[in-house]
Formats: sequence, structure tokens, C-alpha cells
Amino acid sequence: MSKYAKIEAAPVEERYARGWHCLGKASDFGKEPTKLAYFGKNLVAFRGEEDQLIILDGYCPHMGADLSEGYVEGNSIRCSMHAWRWGQDGVCDDIPYAKKIPPRACIKPWPALERNGLAFVYHDPEDNPPLEEEMPPVIEEHGTDEWSDWEVALIPIETNCRELVDNMADKAHFGPVHSSEALFFENTFHKHIAVQTMEGKSPRLAGDSILKTVATYYGPAYMITEMSGEMNGVPVESKLLVSHVPTSTESFDLRFGVLVKKFPGMSQEDCDAMVAGYVQLSQQAFFEDVHFWHTKVRVDNPVLCDGDGPIHKLRQWYNQFYVDRADVSNTWDDEKVYSVDSINPIPPQKTALDEQRAAEYAKQQEEAVEA
Repeated sequence: MSKYAKIEAAPVEERYARGWHCLGKASDFGKEPTKLAYFGKNLVAFRGEEDQLIILDGYCPHMGADLSEGYVEGNSIRCSMHAWRWGQDGVCDDIPYAKKIPPRACIKPWPALERNGLAFVYHDPEDNPPLEEEMPPVIEEHGTDEWSDWEVALIPIETNCRELVDNMADKAHFGPVHSSEALFFENTFHKHIAVQTMEGKSPRLAGDSILKTVATYYGPAYMITEMSGEMNGVPVESKLLVSHVPTSTESFDLRFGVLVKKFPGMSQEDCDAMVAGYVQLSQQAFFEDVHFWHTKVRVDNPVLCDGDGPIHKLRQWYNQFYVDRADVSNTWDDEKVYSVDSINPIPPQKTALDEQRAAEYAKQQEEAVEA
């Protein structure tokens, strides 16, 4: 037996997670059909006559035309190739040249949801309807005068989406990747919900104060983080969206959104500038993770130490979304809590790199002012 660690990675099964997947801002969808290349297939999304979001299989089963090139008529979409029309229930409701509609003329309607200013689609390999208790919760702050709107970035990632979810238990990466010392770190798993609670030092997002975050996955693909930090000595409250939709077993669309509480007492101009600045800082921190997802390799048997987070427990929790609903383990019916007591120092190389980048940014700003 070799003394060297050997990385193992089993082939990824052609199966996608059961649960709600966020498609970005609801305002991104209008009356015109939108093609969605997700879950290894094509879907089509459009708004019906009452402005409701409708999502159907994306190809016409008659001769295979792309329905996103069709025409919306009320709550139906008409294929542009042969004019067959498909209702919001997926049933063909009109063929202009036919005396009888074939009984098998039916495509899959996908459960859709609009909540918190976001659009969602529900995926289940067994085609079960979504459970009420697993609906994405309402964010009461969204849409109020006290908070900004979502600023959402879309990033295509070429790897399996488990790499993203692993971050929930990866305590040790905060120092080397984000220049943030995690002083307190805890994971909680309960049914379809996974929570990461962290307190740490982050000069970028909290100044000299303590950054506090509570990141919650509601199902396999939709995470909201509540974060309290600091910018220019001013306390900042924000909510972060981290969501993904698989395009294949080896790729996914990642959406990262930021919602910031406005700053009372500031002029609108100063408030907008502060919000924009904090959004930019949050994006910079998150995009540091993106680099590694593009370059790292999948590892099924990670060599872990006692200071790492509960990676294996997280993966066991995450696996429930890849089996039939009847086969979901009862392991997570009772809440499980895992704490990690270790210090994650920031490597001096990372500190030096941050200082170099800060100096370059300051120089760019100075040159821009002079120009």
C-alpha cells in the first residue's frame, strides 16, 4: 500500500438535486420567452396574461423546435415552426391544421415561484410537487424603503456544484482566501436546512469590529447570509444571496446577490455611494472563492485534520437531495450541531498580496482623479 494520499473522485451520476433553484431577479423575466439551459436540458420561461411566471420544457415534442423562439399568447406559447400551442399546464391546446390533438401532446410544466424579488424553479427527478415546508422563506426587509434592491452577478462555473456547497463547512479557507480570521465557527443541520454561523476579523468587511455572519441553505441550492460588518467606521447590515442552478453535472450558473440596509441621516447620493461601495467589497470577497472553483479538482476522500469543519457531515446532509424522496434518511430529523475550535491565521503571503492590490487600487483611483 502506498504511503501517499491518493485522490479519489467517482463519476458523477446524471442526476440533479431536488429542490428550489433561484433564477435571478424576477424582473429579468418578461412577456418574451427566455431560454433556460438547466438540469441538462432546455426550458422556456415567460409571463402569462396575469403577469405570472410560467416555465415549461423547452422543446416542442412534435418536431423538436425550440419553444423559446415561439410566441406568447395569453398563458400559452405557440411554436414558431408548426404553430402548435402549449398551455401553462403543458398540454397542447391548439393545432391550427389538425382535427384532433394527439393525447400524448403534453410537455412538462415546471413549478415556478416569485419571492423576495427573485424567481425560482423547482426540480424533482420524480416530478413530485414541492413541499410547503420547504418553500424559500420570505425576506421581510426586501422591497422596503430601508433597504437597497438586489445587486446580482451571474458567474458560469465549470465544475460540479458540490464544490460550492462544501464552503458551508470549510472553516479553514477563510484566512488564506479571504484574509478573515474565523474566531467562532459552527454548523447546524436540520431537515432541508443547513446553517453556518461565524464570527471573525475581516478588515475589508468589518474594519476594526467583528464580522458576524449567519449563512443558511434552504434546500440544496439557495443560500441567504445575514451579515453585520462595518465600512469607513459606519456599521453595515447586509444580506447575501448565493444560489446555483446546474447546467450539467460538471457546470453550474452561480448567482451572487447583495442587499444592503440604507444608512439613515445620509444624503441620497452619499447613501447610494456607500451601498455601491459595500456591494463591491462583498463581491470582491466572494469572487476570491470563484477562482478556486475554476481550478481545483473534485475530491471524494479529502484528507482532513482536527481543525477542519464537518465536511463529511455536510456532504451527508447534501446527499438527501440526490435520492428519491422516500429514501431520504431520517438522520436530519433531529437538529445536529457541530462546532470547530481552532484558529485560522492569515498567511503572510496573503497579507502581502492584499497590500499590493490595495496599493494598486489606490494608484488607479489617484490617476482617475487626476485625469
